[in-house]
Amino acid sequence: MKTKSNTLRSIAEQLNVSTATISNAFNRPDQLSKVKREEILSACKELGYFGPNKAAQSLRRGRSGIIALVLADSIDYMISDPVASSFIRGVSEIVKEHDSHLLLFSGSSTSINSVIDFVDGFICYGTPRNSTLLKELERCPKKVITVDFEIQDRASVSVDNYQAAYEIALKALTPNDSVAIVGLRITNDEVTTRVNNTSLANVATSVGYKRYEGYLKAMSELGIELDTSLVWNVPESTQEHAKKAALDILDRERLPNTILCMSDLIALSILKELLSAGVKVPEQVKIVGFDGIEETKRHHPILSTVYQNSTEKGRMAAHLFKSKEPTTTMLDYHILEGESC
Repeated sequence: MKTKSNTLRSIAEQLNVSTATISNAFNRPDQLSKVKREEILSACKELGYFGPNKAAQSLRRGRSGIIALVLADSIDYMISDPVASSFIRGVSEIVKEHDSHLLLFSGSSTSINSVIDFVDGFICYGTPRNSTLLKELERCPKKVITVDFEIQDRASVSVDNYQAAYEIALKALTPNDSVAIVGLRITNDEVTTRVNNTSLANVATSVGYKRYEGYLKAMSELGIELDTSLVWNVPESTQEHAKKAALDILDRERLPNTILCMSDLIALSILKELLSAGVKVPEQVKIVGFDGIEETKRHHPILSTVYQNSTEKGRMAAHLFKSKEPTTTMLDYHILEGESC
């Protein structure tokens, strides 16, 4: 028998029991004896029936038990990023505790409308690559929790990226330094390139811009002027993209003596290229990162960086989603003083 022809009523008729008995076997096992329940479930399995329609149940209850996790970029890129994967793990832990499910949704998708009817709401990790999604989330009638950016009247969780960037920069900088900044998505360019006079990304929702402003504050306090020819935009936190910026830096007639990077993966990639070229770190060039991923501890010199607990950030985002009255939360961070500056 084809599954699509089976309904609660038709199965009940074939087994000569009430629809309530079938429903109880799947949803309220305490209403039946163990023997009777196993007998019904076994018969249903043979008939190719696996329970009442979940979509219909969700409509009746007004919830599906599914949370959509909107990622900033494509799913394949985000799950390969150690910071994002740690965040996803944290969300998953709490979702599992509540017997709910997680739907990963790409920030490059065309619209949330394809899933909005089937989920209870959204956790949005970083500003979506497709700005249309951001506008839809602003108008979404369901619960929305944002991470590392804010939407008016929605709860959010983040660290103080501006202050953290300012503090790590102060650890690295001294007056009269020549400073390079390797940013992460601070412009809308899809390739690694120098910023120069390019317009920066949306300042209201950009983590990269907040870190950029934190670096500039530290530079200003030390009397260091920004040379925009020494600012790069990296579209993704990957070795491939960061390597292009590193080679561009090495190709300069005079190396900057301090490099401020907006992620550890970017910093580690640049560190690798500097060492391969015979540049001494930190004697000739100081370098810092941001995130505090485990990989930084396996390289020498050990990277100086900002540590943020991405797994805890994921847990908090999920707690906020499950909360009846979620509020904006700012998580702690701390500076890891390594050997690179």
